[in-house]
Amino acid sequence: MSKVDSKYTLVHLSARRAREINAYYHSLGEGLGQYTPPLVDQVDSNKPLSIALEEIAAEKIVTSYPGDARHAAEELLGNEGAGAEVVALGAPDAEVDADGEPSA
Repeated sequence: MSKVDSKYTLVHLSARRAREINAYYHSLGEGLGQYTPPLVDQVDSNKPLSIALEEIAAEKIVTSYPGDARHAAEELLGNEGAGAEVVALGAPDAEVDADGEPSA
Protein backbone atom coordinates (compact mmCIF):
# COMPACT_ATOMS: atom_id res chain seq x y z
CA MET A 1 0.00 0.00 0.00
CA SER A 2 2.97 2.34 0.47
CA LYS A 3 3.71 2.26 -3.30
CA VAL A 4 0.45 4.01 -4.24
CA ASP A 5 -1.50 6.91 -2.79
CA SER A 6 -4.78 5.09 -2.08
CA LYS A 7 -6.33 1.64 -2.07
CA TYR A 8 -8.55 2.65 -4.99
CA THR A 9 -5.50 3.46 -7.09
CA LEU A 10 -4.01 0.09 -6.14
CA VAL A 11 -7.18 -1.74 -7.21
CA HIS A 12 -7.48 0.16 -10.48
CA LEU A 13 -3.81 -0.16 -11.39
CA SER A 14 -3.56 -3.85 -10.52
CA ALA A 15 -6.79 -4.75 -12.35
CA ARG A 16 -5.68 -2.89 -15.45
CA ARG A 17 -2.26 -4.52 -15.46
CA ALA A 18 -3.76 -7.97 -14.75
CA ARG A 19 -5.92 -7.59 -17.88
CA GLU A 20 -2.80 -6.74 -19.91
CA ILE A 21 -0.94 -9.77 -18.53
CA ASN A 22 -3.94 -12.00 -19.25
CA ALA A 23 -4.10 -10.68 -22.83
CA TYR A 24 -0.36 -11.30 -23.19
CA TYR A 25 -0.70 -14.97 -22.22
CA HIS A 26 -3.68 -15.44 -24.54
CA SER A 27 -1.88 -13.90 -27.50
CA LEU A 28 1.36 -15.90 -27.17
CA GLY A 29 0.41 -18.42 -29.85
CA GLU A 30 -0.66 -15.74 -32.30
CA GLY A 31 2.79 -14.18 -32.58
CA LEU A 32 1.50 -10.62 -32.49
CA GLY A 33 3.68 -9.41 -29.62
CA GLN A 34 1.53 -6.37 -28.90
CA TYR A 35 1.35 -6.86 -25.11
CA THR A 36 4.07 -6.36 -22.51
CA PRO A 37 5.16 -9.58 -20.77
CA PRO A 38 5.32 -9.78 -16.97
CA LEU A 39 8.05 -7.51 -15.58
CA VAL A 40 8.97 -9.64 -12.56
CA ASP A 41 10.82 -12.93 -12.72
CA GLN A 42 9.87 -14.82 -9.58
CA VAL A 43 6.23 -14.86 -8.50
CA ASP A 44 4.63 -17.24 -6.00
CA SER A 45 1.54 -17.57 -8.18
CA ASN A 46 1.00 -17.62 -11.92
CA LYS A 47 -2.28 -15.72 -11.70
CA PRO A 48 -2.36 -12.36 -13.55
CA LEU A 49 -3.56 -10.36 -10.54
CA SER A 50 -0.81 -11.75 -8.31
CA ILE A 51 1.78 -10.92 -10.96
CA ALA A 52 0.38 -7.37 -11.29
CA LEU A 53 0.53 -6.82 -7.52
CA GLU A 54 4.13 -8.12 -7.44
CA GLU A 55 5.03 -5.65 -10.22
CA ILE A 56 3.53 -2.78 -8.25
CA ALA A 57 5.34 -3.86 -5.08
CA ALA A 58 8.63 -4.02 -7.02
CA GLU A 59 7.89 -0.52 -8.42
CA LYS A 60 7.97 -1.81 -11.99
CA ILE A 61 4.53 -0.25 -12.49
CA VAL A 62 3.93 3.28 -11.22
CA THR A 63 0.94 5.59 -11.40
CA SER A 64 0.82 8.65 -13.59
CA TYR A 65 -1.89 11.26 -13.64
CA PRO A 66 -2.97 13.53 -16.51
CA GLY A 67 -1.69 16.64 -14.70
CA ASP A 68 1.77 15.05 -14.33
CA ALA A 69 2.37 15.09 -18.09
CA ARG A 70 1.34 18.71 -18.35
CA HIS A 71 3.61 19.69 -15.46
CA ALA A 72 6.54 17.80 -17.02
CA ALA A 73 5.95 19.53 -20.37
CA GLU A 74 5.91 22.94 -18.72
CA GLU A 75 9.19 22.13 -16.94
CA LEU A 76 10.79 21.03 -20.21
CA LEU A 77 9.70 24.22 -21.95
CA GLY A 78 11.10 26.29 -19.10
CA ASN A 79 12.06 29.84 -20.03
CA GLU A 80 12.11 29.03 -23.74
CA GLY A 81 8.37 28.45 -23.70
CA ALA A 82 7.42 31.49 -21.64
CA GLY A 83 5.01 32.60 -24.35
CA ALA A 84 4.07 29.08 -25.40
CA GLU A 85 0.91 27.38 -24.34
CA VAL A 86 0.72 23.72 -23.35
CA VAL A 87 -2.41 22.25 -24.88
CA ALA A 88 -4.10 19.22 -23.32
CA LEU A 89 -5.09 16.62 -25.89
CA GLY A 90 -8.38 14.83 -25.60
CA ALA A 91 -11.85 16.23 -25.84
CA PRO A 92 -11.70 19.42 -27.96
CA ASP A 93 -14.12 21.29 -25.71
CA ALA A 94 -12.43 20.29 -22.47
CA GLU A 95 -10.90 23.16 -20.55
CA VAL A 96 -8.23 22.69 -17.91
CA ASP A 97 -7.19 24.94 -15.07
CA ALA A 98 -3.62 25.94 -14.12
CA ASP A 99 -3.02 22.59 -12.39
CA GLY A 100 -3.93 20.62 -15.52
CA GLU A 101 -7.19 19.42 -14.00
CA PRO A 102 -10.46 19.61 -15.95
CA SER A 103 -12.40 22.70 -14.98
CA ALA A 104 -16.07 22.33 -14.13
